[in-house]
Amino acid sequence: MRVLGKQIICTGAALIALAVISWPLPAAAHIISGAQGGFGSGFAHPLTGPDHFLAMFAVGLWGAQMGGRAVWTLPVTFPLIMVGGGVMVMIGIPLPGIEIGIALSILALGLAIALAWRPAEWIALILIAYFALCHGYAHGAELPLSADPADYAIGFVLATGMIHLFGIGVGLALNKPVGGKLARGLGALIGLGGIYFLVPAVTAA
Repeated sequence: MRVLGKQIICTGAALIALAVISWPLPAAAHIISGAQGGFGSGFAHPLTGPDHFLAMFAVGLWGAQMGGRAVWTLPVTFPLIMVGGGVMVMIGIPLPGIEIGIALSILALGLAIALAWRPAEWIALILIAYFALCHGYAHGAELPLSADPADYAIGFVLATGMIHLFGIGVGLALNKPVGGKLARGLGALIGLGGIYFLVPAVTAA
């Protein structure tokens, strides 16, 4: 039963990754015109944006793969810095190359998982912080359109945390079977998703 459960988890995770990679939405489609709601809209944004979902899922997966403090420091750092990216938008600080940065976050995190890269924690946190700024900036660009910016921000931070937890759970389940090859294979799929988003982002730049 335990082996069957692991197989079900592995299959489900792979199908989720493949579905998100093939999602027919461009990486540049972050700014939604018209007034947004509050908490509900903020909560839905990371869940319905495949580029955001993949990156946030990969943060949890990589943290679980690295083990130790990284299991919680990476997923905690990402939403905290992401809020900073949103604030940068509100106070008018420019951050160029957002779409490329978002696509690179998926590619880099996928490769880190595929290669089972375990750098010093501070190196991983610097990478996570930069990627979080890019994602937070994209989310923050929608705050002025929200009916309730504070509730919108709370919504997308909570959704981000849930995706991180999902990534951690999948990572912990896949780390031990067949020497961690399942987790690495999922990382490779995520990396392919990064390429999918990177090509149009570079073309549009």
